Amino acid sequence: MAADLVANNLFVIIAGLLVFTMTPAVGLLEVGELGEKFSSVSLLKVMLITGIGFVVMAIIGFNTAFAPTIGGVIGDPFYGAGLFLGGFSANAAGLLSGVFWSMTPAYFGTGLTTGTYFLFETSFATVTLALVGVIVLKKVKLEAFAFFAVVYFIVIWNLPAAWIWNPTGWLYQLGMRDFAGGLVVHAAAGVAGLAILVVVWQEERKSGLKESTLVPVSVSPVWLTLSILLLWVGWFGFNPGSVLAFNSSAMVVVLTTFLAAASSFVTLMLMAYWRTRQNPGLIMMANGILMGLIVITPLAGFVSPGSAIILGLLGGGLFYYAETYFAKRKWFTDPIGLLPGHLIGGIFGVLMIAFFTQNAFAAASGTGSLPDGILFGGGTEALQQLGIEVFGLMIVLITVFALSLAVMKGASTLFHGILSEEAA
Repeated sequence: MAADLVANNLFVIIAGLLVFTMTPAVGLLEVGELGEKFSSVSLLKVMLITGIGFVVMAIIGFNTAFAPTIGGVIGDPFYGAGLFLGGFSANAAGLLSGVFWSMTPAYFGTGLTTGTYFLFETSFATVTLALVGVIVLKKVKLEAFAFFAVVYFIVIWNLPAAWIWNPTGWLYQLGMRDFAGGLVVHAAAGVAGLAILVVVWQEERKSGLKESTLVPVSVSPVWLTLSILLLWVGWFGFNPGSVLAFNSSAMVVVLTTFLAAASSFVTLMLMAYWRTRQNPGLIMMANGILMGLIVITPLAGFVSPGSAIILGLLGGGLFYYAETYFAKRKWFTDPIGLLPGHLIGGIFGVLMIAFFTQNAFAAASGTGSLPDGILFGGGTEALQQLGIEVFGLMIVLITVFALSLAVMKGASTLFHGILSEEAA
């Protein structure tokens, strides 16, 4: 293997390991925001997600997302030597020799092996479900959530990945782009969580509640700060790793990622202080950093550092108003901010692709088909790109919501309700 391909694989393996650490970091985030009384359920949940995710993705999920698609819809589950990442075959393509099919020069051309790409994308899948799971709290039976996880890693996460990140996917072929997961990860996690909240509320209302049981915030400063730092560092793998190569573009993505997070943090802290004239506190610190990271994710490889700062500034204000809106809803509790952060921030970031993209940056990260954005003279091509992104958003959000709702209703039937005894 050529030296540059070895470097690409090493870089993406390291990036994948950083993303891997983000799943337990989400559990620490829950502990940091809700208090150590949640430590057992939160940490067990994220480790359960990790275990189920890697096993199910190895058996079938990696193929349904990233194998050559059937009609552009879903990856062929029997691609190559079949299930189990090639099973017991020593001749599985890209396993001992060669590269994964989509990493050949005919497609992305970065020379990643099957193992490298599997680690990277499976880590994305597990952290996405960890984000969905922040609304589970102590309300949902663990067995019901485990059932949801199995289906999630076969089809719910995999369909958007196959449509947008797979070069034979129908939305990718249409021209939709989502650099590191503003839709595939964040917005899709938000809408999947919303579907679970609907089923939780249906069962709470059936039990006689007029409002959903509130889960209060109880900040544990050390765990909250540690979790945010782990997530921020983990995003070094999340965004720069999505270049899928060790090159100058990956280093630019480091800049855009960290600058957006910092500017969003500053904006949200200033806005909260301006509105209350009080110390905004660690919760605002955490949410400001996270919102900047979320907003920049879908276009981190398409924009300049200057644009990243502007996007972060916009993201901080967006979170403040979105969180204010969702906090008034009484039929669900979302103390970690899945909906105002990941759902709204993910949607906003994807839409901004058509406004802030600069083709030179996009081409350097392997996405040369993207036109300059509306703010950079893209004209009708940029407007067309906006239409494609809006269409893709609608299709994915509707699909993920419907599938998640159906699976959780199935879990409710199978386990005689999804509410835990503690919630009941």
